[in-house]
Amino acid sequence: MIALILAVGLVAMGCVKAERVRGWRTFSNPSAPEISDSVFVLARVVLFGTAAVCVFSGFRLLAVSADAEWSDDELSSVVSQATSELHGTSRFGDTFGDDSGFDQDIAKMIEEEVIENGGGGAPQSGVDAGAAAGNKPSDADYTVQAAGADGAFCVHVVRTRSKDGDYEPPGVAGGPGSVTVPSHDFSVTSREGAC
Repeated sequence: MIALILAVGLVAMGCVKAERVRGWRTFSNPSAPEISDSVFVLARVVLFGTAAVCVFSGFRLLAVSADAEWSDDELSSVVSQATSELHGTSRFGDTFGDDSGFDQDIAKMIEEEVIENGGGGAPQSGVDAGAAAGNKPSDADYTVQAAGADGAFCVHVVRTRSKDGDYEPPGVAGGPGSVTVPSHDFSVTSREGAC
């Protein structure tokens, strides 16, 4: 915005007539040498050129700030896409099976999927999936919000243990390992509004 205001000031300075500037100069310093017309032409070229650069820079900065924030329509569309992408997927869980970090893991999974589905027009940051109080590893809610958007969406995640998808890495000697990495299937839905 400052660049656009500066551009207006530069254009105003460039529009002042040479006779008026000569009059001000004579009034403030009568012994000053006369300024030629070519100096005024050069000064106008510099002022108008600088004003054009300020206008261009100002609009670029406005475009960058618009790209840094989410709109309600962008968030609505992207949460819907992310929900569709996550629904029916499977992921490996904690090797030790204690599920202590499930809330952070699922919140991060949702945030990454929303950003990934945002594409080139949406910002690549500013998404938050806040876990609801009382979430369980098998049934959890997350309020998805984004910087710049007024709306919020509730993403409901049902996580089911899938023993068919478990992974058993080989042991040190190449035989069967002693650790099983559990697999979980996800059922994901979303609705408008906070959880």
